[in-house]
Amino acid sequence: MIPTVVWGTGNVGRAAVRAVEAHPGLTLAAVLVHDPAKVGRDAGELAGLDTELGVRATDDIETVLAARPGAVVYAASGDLRPDEALADVVRAVRSGAVVVTPALYPLYDRRGAPAEFRDPVLAAVAEGGGSLFVSGVDPGWGNDVLPLLISGLGSSIDAIRCQEIFDYSTYDQEDSVRDLIGMGHPMEYEPLMLAPSIPTMVWGGQIRLMARALGVELDDIRETLDRHPLHAAVRTRTMGAFAAGTQGAVRFEVQGIVGGEPRIVIEHITRIHPSCAPHWPYPPDGGDGAHRVIVEGRPRIVVSVEATDEDENRSAGGNATAVGRLVNAVDWLVDAEPGLYDALDVPLRPAAGRLGRK
Repeated sequence: MIPTVVWGTGNVGRAAVRAVEAHPGLTLAAVLVHDPAKVGRDAGELAGLDTELGVRATDDIETVLAARPGAVVYAASGDLRPDEALADVVRAVRSGAVVVTPALYPLYDRRGAPAEFRDPVLAAVAEGGGSLFVSGVDPGWGNDVLPLLISGLGSSIDAIRCQEIFDYSTYDQEDSVRDLIGMGHPMEYEPLMLAPSIPTMVWGGQIRLMARALGVELDDIRETLDRHPLHAAVRTRTMGAFAAGTQGAVRFEVQGIVGGEPRIVIEHITRIHPSCAPHWPYPPDGGDGAHRVIVEGRPRIVVSVEATDEDENRSAGGNATAVGRLVNAVDWLVDAEPGLYDALDVPLRPAAGRLGRK
């Protein structure tokens, strides 16, 4: 059994506690929290389970890492605090732990990672003997292992398109939805996540990973952006009111250009309400969200994934799949040499030992 720490109990951390508890090769050693109101509460309660797990949340990072856990699932957000998240991750790797996290976008592609992110991690690996694997859902398996697996079913391929089509009012992070993405702000507001070069910073690593696996050279990575206002005021169940005329939908692409054409494309179609931008695609089943891969070629292949968790919530389902990818990689990483890994290194394996397990 690998003693495993979950660091953070937000929308990703809740799923991480549940995944560690369910994994037959891992044992929940500690839960780290930042909010003083969570200190001392049982991990099962924080994860939304109907049973206590006998692990009390703590904010004592030094003591937890001094116990030299085998693994750390770093579930704290890095969207608005990338430097702090990197420092936390480096600290855990230096302690000798295998660390898995979705928080550091520049490290999804280890070969293309900027030196200011890669070098501190490599130094921590050399000093402490730990490892790091950074992945998620989108960016993550939705635009690395899934499209690459599907590409192997075709005889010829013209292009690969990975789509996330989501109603973001289901997302349990209102500050990010409103301020980072701009939902509910006037159309002249410039959201950070949509600023030029930022989509490439977040999703460009996935384009490079797919190109590397497919054996093609990228001419360039380009971005497109379209934003759509709400024609009428709406009220959402989880985030309250959004005024008419404010941003209600966003559509952008990060395009890998091969031979002058966009051949590897990651596309996001994001709404705050289904009434906005009705001319844009919706999830195939009419639900709140889906991840879809379209392989244009012979044959043409379309695969859609709709995951639900926490009362049939699609955003929570997506978070749970990201966590599953990471937590299920821990035992492989423990057996591997210390290092910095990405999705092309770490296999996606069957859930051995978990069929029928609660």
